[in-house]
Amino acid sequence: MSEHSPVAFAPPDNVTGRSSDANSSMPGSHDGGLSPALVESIAGLSAGTIATLVVHPLDIVKTRMQISTSSASAASQNLSTVAMLRSLSNNPKPFSSLYRGLVPNLSGNALSWASFFFFKTRFEDLLTLARGTSRPTPSDFFVASALAGAATSVLSNPIWVVKTRMLASDKGAKGAYPSMWSGFRTIYATEGVSGLYRGLGVSMIGVSHGAVQFAVYEPAKRLYFARRKRMGTDNGRMTTEATVAISSVSKLVAGAVTYPYQVLRSRLQVFHADEKFGKGFRGVVRMTWQQEGIRGFYRGLIPGVVRVMPSTWVTFLVYENVRFYLPRWVASWSS
Repeated sequence: MSEHSPVAFAPPDNVTGRSSDANSSMPGSHDGGLSPALVESIAGLSAGTIATLVVHPLDIVKTRMQISTSSASAASQNLSTVAMLRSLSNNPKPFSSLYRGLVPNLSGNALSWASFFFFKTRFEDLLTLARGTSRPTPSDFFVASALAGAATSVLSNPIWVVKTRMLASDKGAKGAYPSMWSGFRTIYATEGVSGLYRGLGVSMIGVSHGAVQFAVYEPAKRLYFARRKRMGTDNGRMTTEATVAISSVSKLVAGAVTYPYQVLRSRLQVFHADEKFGKGFRGVVRMTWQQEGIRGFYRGLIPGVVRVMPSTWVTFLVYENVRFYLPRWVASWSS
């Protein structure tokens, strides 16, 4: 909760500021002199940055599969994840090809994770304060995550438009953006502000992904700490195995529910989207269904799953460890 929140908590740990109630998933009131929202933001920023670096090549594969259609050439239709990665690496500049669009991807993910955790903490504060309870309820986690996702989408959408177009094109292709800033300038000059917010509506639908993920993750984490407390083995920190297991389950549940929106968003944001996939959200849905059926809404699912699991493990391992150790580092430096 916010360090200025009047809501009563169990007394905070003198080192971390974490509530001494091991069943609580929220930080305490000081966090070594840092506000909980700042700790959450730094942890989220670190997690998003490292995870993006690890899985970026698979993001390129997923994006290109998402924007392929049943009317594309047979060669492109039969291209598997491994074959596409091989194609990207078999050229004079393999690193450049495999990490095409890294800057907007890194910027967008870092901004999204940092702002998501910041807003999520703030909204949990407000909901808990409004209810007059000591901790957020499962429904509070869901609502706070959804609101945080919506706020984050508004902030980051221009970056995602540029990222999608860069990942969908080779650097030397006609009309391809040489850099993220070139992409911003070109889109603003040719499409105006509305071009930078293509796909925002479907992204708002997609905030349910984060909401579902954290609605599963946070209660599961609380159950884990409650069990550890009963066993007398709680030290306020999740083990690596628990983090991997809980984050995997939450991500798989969220992914299964929300994957089609990712395909629709990519098709709305890509170059010449109106001509290729239909005008607007309804047009894209209609054309995808008419030309490809239900399969079209799940294009790129395999590289998406291959990408999402290691990404999730890295994200939550970094997030939980930074969130746990950062207040201790700050406290030790200031002492």
